[in-house]
Amino acid sequence: MSHVAIPLFDGESYDLWAVRMQTYIEGLDLWEVLEEDDVPLSENLIVAQIKAHKDKKMRKAKAKSYLFASVSQMIKTRIMTLKSLKEIWEYLKAEYERNEKIQGMKVLNLIREFEM
Repeated sequence: MSHVAIPLFDGESYDLWAVRMQTYIEGLDLWEVLEEDDVPLSENLIVAQIKAHKDKKMRKAKAKSYLFASVSQMIKTRIMTLKSLKEIWEYLKAEYERNEKIQGMKVLNLIREFEM
């Protein structure tokens, strides 16, 4: 299997990066841990449940490290205080998907003004 480079996000073309990053994380078999919320351990667990929880926690840490490796330094400083993997992904989506839509609307408005 050939090595695929982590897609880098620098604040531009969020939609393209998000699709590439999702595909990258799915290829590592880590996507489902990104979509799940963190669930604390309950009491009186059997060894298999503890092992499964530890495995899920490790997979979340791996996915989080890939996510941090895929963003520019400027974006890292914005997300470094966010705790969960899901929280980081949702922040990036809310922040940058919205910005691209706003920029698209501004461009359309400028084109309309120019045509008048």
